[in-house]
Amino acid sequence: MNLPSPPPVAYHATAERPAWESLPPAVRAAVAARLGAPVVSARGAGAGFTRGFAAVLRTADGGSAFVKAAGHAEQPHLVDWYAREAAVLTRLPAGLPVPRLRWTLWEAGWYALCLDPVDGHTPRLPWDQAELTATLTGYADVTAALADSPAELVALGLPRLADLARDDILWWGEVAAGREPPPPLPAPARGRLAELVALESRLPGYAAGAPGLTHGDLRVDNVLIDRAGTAWFCDWTWLCHGPAWFDLAGLLITGYASGLDVAASFAAHPAAAGAPPDALDVTLAALAGYHLTAAASAPPTASAHLPAHQRWTGEQALSWLARRQGWT
Repeated sequence: MNLPSPPPVAYHATAERPAWESLPPAVRAAVAARLGAPVVSARGAGAGFTRGFAAVLRTADGGSAFVKAAGHAEQPHLVDWYAREAAVLTRLPAGLPVPRLRWTLWEAGWYALCLDPVDGHTPRLPWDQAELTATLTGYADVTAALADSPAELVALGLPRLADLARDDILWWGEVAAGREPPPPLPAPARGRLAELVALESRLPGYAAGAPGLTHGDLRVDNVLIDRAGTAWFCDWTWLCHGPAWFDLAGLLITGYASGLDVAASFAAHPAAAGAPPDALDVTLAALAGYHLTAAASAPPTASAHLPAHQRWTGEQALSWLARRQGWT
């Protein structure tokens, strides 16, 4: 078992978002009108790596709602992401631990979506075992509900992880070909580029043969633990056709960094049922390549904390992989 290695910035404090008062007056007025009462307070979401507005708004009549918003002129990609998330949320199977979409609106070149608020917090790191158990239990319910690819979601024309992998995830292959600069590697992984290329190259084939849908971005900052200890799953922009074990492995990187025996958690989880024997290693190699190469080219529209998060995540994935592979 490894010693805990905390992230450089706590996940509940990575966001850099505009304040409610900085939104255009017409947007604030339109949101308040949809909420049915003036907004009296806004508690910004501290987690996340985009610069979009996201906050729990409280109104004069005692109501509350979680609202995200972005301006098309400044952040067209974020508007597209929010619209995609809204389309997914309206079609997810009922009964899942997912905040319900209330409404969307366009106003003054801004797009906003409103969700039920979750009275909870981002899981603490190092992981509390009860919170990790709740998260893995909730993800098992999500996995079961998406295993048969609900027709309403398929009709959205969701991407396939296998296609994304061919185009975007073979990062060690890009490094080996000289099209990406080699990122700094922790000691156990140095000189292992050929092994990393071989491992990540298996991901497209594995993903293509997997049924069902997967969240696509299951990080610790996309989970909320409510006051009852239930885990809620947020940010559904990247839902895609692919194996649920891919997201499970990505989530458990923070469990490894917490010093927990997460290999056993992976093997025992329903999402890993029927996974190839080396699925965990393949995913760790691919995610390490993604995060370490992306850390050098974070977009200016992202939080300034994103590169440090990506380097840390990539290093933790590589450390876990090296331990599993016996690289010393």
